[in-house]
Formats: sequence, structure tokens, C-alpha cells
Amino acid sequence: MLKVGLTGGIGAGKSEVSRLLVGHGAVLVDADRIAREVVEPGTPGLAAVVEAFGTGILAPDGTLDRPKLGSVVFSDPERLAALNAIVHPLVGARSAELERAAGPESVVVHDVPLLTENGLAPLYDLVVVIDAAPGTQLDRLVRLRGMTEADARARMAAQATREQRLAVADLVIDNDGPVEALEPQVRKVWSELVRRTTAA
Repeated sequence: MLKVGLTGGIGAGKSEVSRLLVGHGAVLVDADRIAREVVEPGTPGLAAVVEAFGTGILAPDGTLDRPKLGSVVFSDPERLAALNAIVHPLVGARSAELERAAGPESVVVHDVPLLTENGLAPLYDLVVVIDAAPGTQLDRLVRLRGMTEADARARMAAQATREQRLAVADLVIDNDGPVEALEPQVRKVWSELVRRTTAA
């Protein structure tokens, strides 16, 4: 089994790269998706978040109001750290469970947005970074996700810098261009991952 950490800044294109890698045969462990699962209604995770942040972060239907919680934590490093202290151990446990379920010959790709920020690179056999210029990220967040420029900049500022991410990369996928330019790069990276799996 090859354990791959996949990361990149918000708006860099992680979900598209993940989708392409799954198409080639990767087993995907999506930290964002798991982070949503562990705070679904009725979970101990949601109970802990409500205890820490109050019922004001709940939507009328009892689910977590993620935009409201985001507006609280992304401008306040201490509150962000408090949220991470609740969610990250739960995500880690579920990720390990999914990894154990994959076969021994698998390429297991962990999509981890905050890999660099949390010093997680040593947990993986190698790290793939999806790189995009800050201007490209900002444009995508405003144009494609409908964020305000101020909100997009705050989200980007809460993450590692481009330089910090590239410093932990074993392989880099450049996603500054059109989506058509992505597929050949992902195919090349996949070939390298398969090569390393069989060499291990």
C-alpha cells in the first residue's frame, strides 16, 4: 500500500485532481467529507462543537451551519484551534479505518486540505501538492464559489503559504491553467504512484 497525502490551498483544485485519481484507480480518503460526517446530527462530534461554540452555529434543522461557524473561526486563530482540536482526532480515526479497509496493493490518496498547516507530511509515503497562484485561487473562489473577496482572502490567509506547501511536496501538479491541462499531469503522477507501489 502506498499512502499519499494530497493537498493544496483553497481553490487550487483538489476535488478535481481527486476525481481524476479515483478514475485511475486510487482509493480516496477525503478529509473534508469525513469532517462533515463526524459532525452530523446525533454524533459526539457535533455535540462537542455545540458545547464549545454554542447553539448559534446550528441551522434550524439541527445540522451544523458551516458558513456561520466558518465566519466565527476563520478570523480568530484561537477559536479555529479549538474547533480543530475537536474535529481532527475524529477525522484521523475515521481515515485510519478507511485505510485499513483498502487492499495491500492499493494507492490510498488522502485528500487533506490542512496537511501543511498541521505538520502531517511525515504520515505519508509521499506528498502531492496541487499548486495555483494566489490570484488564481482568489478568482476561482469569487467567480465559481460565490464568495466575497474579503471572505476568500480570509480563508486563504488562514492556510499555509504557497511556499510552505511546496516545501513539503514530493510531486507537484500545476493547476494554474485550464482544466484540460490537468489530466495529462494527473496521468503522469498516477504512473509514478503505481511505480512506487510496485517498487515498495
